[in-house]
This record gives sequence, C-alpha cells and structure tokens, in this order.
Amino acid sequence: MNLEEYFARTGYKGSLEKQDLETLTDIFQHHIRAVPFENLSIHCGEKITLELEHVYNKIVQRKRGGWCMENNQLLGWVLNCLGYDASFLGAYVFNPHQNAYATTMTHLLVKVVIDGKAYIVDGGFGVSYQMWQPMELVSGKDQPQAPGVFRFTEKNAIWYLEKMRRKQYIPNQKFSNSDLLEKKECRKVYMFSLEPRTVEDFRFQCTYLQTSPDSLFTKKSICTLQTTDGFQALIGWTLTETTYNYKENMDLVEFVTLEDEEVEKTLREKFNITLDRKLVPINVKGVYTI
Repeated sequence: MNLEEYFARTGYKGSLEKQDLETLTDIFQHHIRAVPFENLSIHCGEKITLELEHVYNKIVQRKRGGWCMENNQLLGWVLNCLGYDASFLGAYVFNPHQNAYATTMTHLLVKVVIDGKAYIVDGGFGVSYQMWQPMELVSGKDQPQAPGVFRFTEKNAIWYLEKMRRKQYIPNQKFSNSDLLEKKECRKVYMFSLEPRTVEDFRFQCTYLQTSPDSLFTKKSICTLQTTDGFQALIGWTLTETTYNYKENMDLVEFVTLEDEEVEKTLREKFNITLDRKLVPINVKGVYTI
C-alpha cells in the first residue's frame, strides 16, 4: 500500500506538501472521477470486506470501485497519510419511499479539520447526491456546487444534509416517470452526529447490506461515476448519463436500456471496470432514485 500507486489510480499529479482546502478538493475530485461508487461484488458472487488492505487491493490495484465503507475508508487513509486531520463519522440515510431516516447507521463519511474549520468529505454516495467539493460543517448555509445546492442544518447536535436540484430535461419521455428519476426538487440525504466512529462500527452493516433481501444493495446492481460535467450510472440494465446545468438551471438526463450482452461492455467502456466473475444485473422497481 503506497500513495504513489493510489494517485496513479486517480490521476492526481498536484502538490502533496500542502494540507489546505484547495489541495483536499483536488485530491477528492480526482477520486470521485476515477473510482466508481458500486456494489457489483454482491451480484457477481464476491464478498465485500472492510479490511483496508483488501479495499486498497480492490480499488487501487484491481481498478474497481466500492461503496461508502470502502471509498471513504480509503480516502481517510490517504488524507491521514498526507498529514490531514481526518476522522470517520456515521450517518443514517434518508429513505424517500418511507419518508424517514434509516434506523441503522449504514453510511461512513470523513470529517477533515483544516485551520480549525471542519469539513465533510464524502466520496461514497454516488449518483446525483455525490458532493463534488468538501462541505464546510456549518448550519443553514447554502453551499452551491456543480450537482446542485447542498446544505447542512443542525438541531440538537444532529446534523442533516439536503440537496436542491435543478429542473430536469428527459429527452426519452418513456423514462419521465421512472423510479430512477428524482421527483422532488429538495431532497433529504442523510443525518449524522459528530461522534467519532471506526470501521469496526460498520462490520455488521457491511454484512447486512450485502445479504439481506430488504437491502437496497441486494435489489439493485449499481455502478455510478462522476464525470467532468455530470455523472453516469448503470443500475440493472439502465444506463443514465446526466449533464449538470446544460442549459440555465436545467440538467440533461438521458436514459438507455441495455441488452444483457451490452452490460459488461458498458462497464468497461464507461466505468473502466473489468469484472473477474459474471455479473447478474438486477433492478427491483420502486426502490432507488437518482
């Protein structure tokens, strides 16, 4: 495990000497544009484990992606190696279909303190809720980014993240009511406290999320990657390519349904992922939105 190999994976060639916000942002953006948020291991007979060496091997050496417990654990390791004050927090994800936050802490994220200011760095949410810049941990302040306007609010020591999106243009109108399309303009994302967490706090959740029939991740095969102007996502057989703000206050959302034989070819060409085992795509309706 070494930083040179990690930065070769993400393509980052900038400074490693400064522990400032500009450098952090640059490192972070290279990560989210090179490393997909994906759960494909579940759907091709592999087990997801949280040992850092395994995560490093999977993401850096095998050029795969991962979910939050993998992506953000790796990011936290990189930042600590560089001298940043980085630690882990745990979040409860909002479920729009139940209109409630999860009762189990399933999302791992990174807190970074620079010059006395705290920032949230989350490289493991994917799709349209993936932040593109570290977010200052301050309540009630709109923080506009390319994906939309993010905002934290704090109440009784609990922090809430929400995102406001732009209007959407969907050329393929048969997808205009798709459950893969976010309908609300303002969406709750997750809530968290500032209690420090360790990877050990997520062992049970890691097993549950990849084995329970009630888990989103067993119901959907998901691979998403941020681009320079939006993101692309392969969920089941549906490829989505979103361009942020392609017109004033308007995002372009394009959908294509793939044939079975096109799925792994698309993973190689769009996400730079080559799987060792056969993928069995799945997309249970009414479960996931982007």
